[in-house]
Amino acid sequence: MRKPGFSLTVLATNWGFNGNYDSFCAKAKAEGYDGVEVWLPGTVQERDELMNAVAKHGLKYGFLCGSGESDFAKHLREFEKILRDGVALKPLYFNCHSGKDWFNFEQGSRFVQLGLDVAKSSGVPVYHETHRGRLMFAAQITRQYMEAFPGLRLTLDVSHWCAVHESLLSDQPETMRMALSRTDHIHARIGHQEGPQVNDPRAPEWADAVKAHYAWWDEIVKRKAAEGQPITVLTEFGPPTYLPTVPYTFQPLADQWDINVYMMKTLRERYK
Repeated sequence: MRKPGFSLTVLATNWGFNGNYDSFCAKAKAEGYDGVEVWLPGTVQERDELMNAVAKHGLKYGFLCGSGESDFAKHLREFEKILRDGVALKPLYFNCHSGKDWFNFEQGSRFVQLGLDVAKSSGVPVYHETHRGRLMFAAQITRQYMEAFPGLRLTLDVSHWCAVHESLLSDQPETMRMALSRTDHIHARIGHQEGPQVNDPRAPEWADAVKAHYAWWDEIVKRKAAEGQPITVLTEFGPPTYLPTVPYTFQPLADQWDINVYMMKTLRERYK
């Protein structure tokens, strides 16, 4: 049963898109997306360009937040600055590439607490993505943070965990249930036991992986509908080299944009 308040918002990624914000937003709007997810622009001019583009094309927007700094203190400062700067633009949410996978639990906890503080003070949800190379890179590590921080909310990109654990995670049911219960945003990319992205989700050889991912997403949407809460989804199949290529040519085996549009339409039909 769906309670009032439930909604599905599907966003487009500009990862791999060659063009400015206006052309990207125009194309996303034309395809039928509700909004876009992009890294918070680093300059005032770029932020103005983005905000003008989303307003012009009537799109919602969420921001990615993260740092590449190896030094913990520098990394945390940059991470906090991005969050503090971004709240003024009132995004739907922040999707965080939080920390580094080799930061210890005490260091990682600083990022989680910062996210909780920013979300509380600003009203903008802060989600931590289950992403390789970041704090939430593995299921059992993420569980430690979920157990320590009841308020922790996730962006579930489970394709990363499939690659990290070389499985479709059937041997970690309790941790998966916990992660699904903490998810407010989905990155709808389909991974498999040996990588974070199948070459084309429409290909029949990936049926088991596709079935597993939709089963996870179904549980999240079912919960959100029962709670009368919105769910946001980013279609995030990436360009080469996430997208496998033909040897010697660097030519992709499929069309990234076409796959993401296919995913958007499939998600709308499934959860309408």
